[in-house]
Amino acid sequence: MDKITGDGYIGPMQKSTAWPKFDKAQPRILLLTSQYFLIGELQAACERLGIEHLLMDFDTKEMDLDTFVSKMISTLSSFKPDFVLTVNHLGVDREGFLPTLLNKYDVPLASWFVDNPHLILGAYNNLHEAKTALFTWDADNMESLRKMGFDNVFHLPLGADPTRLVPNRPEPVEEWRAPISFVGNSMLTKTIKRIEAAQPSQRLIESGMIVARAFGQSDEPNAGRFLKRNFPELRDDYEALAHPVRQQAFDTFITWQSTLMYRLDCILRILDYSPLIVGDPGWKELLRGRDGWRYHSELSYYQDLPDFYPLSDINFNCTSQQMKGAVNQRVFDVPCCGAFLLTDYRRQLEDLFEPGREIIYYNEPDEIPGLIEIYKDAPEKRKRIADAARKRILAEHTYDHRMLSLVDCMRKTFA
Repeated sequence: MDKITGDGYIGPMQKSTAWPKFDKAQPRILLLTSQYFLIGELQAACERLGIEHLLMDFDTKEMDLDTFVSKMISTLSSFKPDFVLTVNHLGVDREGFLPTLLNKYDVPLASWFVDNPHLILGAYNNLHEAKTALFTWDADNMESLRKMGFDNVFHLPLGADPTRLVPNRPEPVEEWRAPISFVGNSMLTKTIKRIEAAQPSQRLIESGMIVARAFGQSDEPNAGRFLKRNFPELRDDYEALAHPVRQQAFDTFITWQSTLMYRLDCILRILDYSPLIVGDPGWKELLRGRDGWRYHSELSYYQDLPDFYPLSDINFNCTSQQMKGAVNQRVFDVPCCGAFLLTDYRRQLEDLFEPGREIIYYNEPDEIPGLIEIYKDAPEKRKRIADAARKRILAEHTYDHRMLSLVDCMRKTFA
């Protein structure tokens, strides 16, 4: 068994220990996870498609490097996958030993980012050791990822699993009924935690709101790059954060603060329509003193939301500012449940749905009340649009479709 030496070197292993890849009709996939919901959808897709796979779940637990490497070597050599698949790089060790192992076994790595990769990859070492393909749900990230040295970058949008998005209750929960609802995080606690992790200068803290608002109004997906380009007077303070983890934390703060400001602006436009807001307690703080809305604590993604969405006449969506061009999970989930969605415009939306027939969107928050007026008393219109969107999802946007696309890309790239 190979061991990690004091300098992090993984002991000798001959290339002859590798095995043929992509030599069968269907690949063998090793799925890595540490409690991220999407791996469940991908595992289920593999089962439906007849793709042999093995799930290696680290369960977010810390383990010493010898144990990690020992488990990986044992799993790789016994299962002999054609490639390893992870979501958001979870399951990959930040020290970079897994890429070294994959290189020695000549096993490609596929990492599908469904959150901003620039808020994730900065914490990882040895990113280019293994044969790697990055898949991003946001096409806007492709060029910047290539500039980071990744040669194989592909666009792979989110999707839906219609076998999971089904009602779980025989009777509706009456308190969930609403003329309009929003499900989402206020980002209040998240922004505070990122500031604590970044430990920025007082000057950066005081300028944070201004930078966040400007970042939200821009097309730039990378908060750090935006700050250095548009606020040169803050460059020295930003670079004084020094460690990549601290810079990444501040980038995330700017992104989440921008999202908070944008979401609050949007939510204020729906308060006249008796909304039900579902999320963290931060909403109580942000909407303190305002009348006409109801609060509900966070709901379970799998157990509750498939029953919740159909009970709202209008499911309202406002996307995180970590994605300037892509759509989020709710754009697929709500129609898949047979419910009507009003969402904000994103450039990549029109590549997925036909506006006006399958999806209704607003370009700016000022347009929100007018669209609510059009659809709040039009159940037939809402149903027609929701049904058309669901038909499109079943035909083109399930996780079975996404898995087939990913496998095809991996085969063409590494076979």
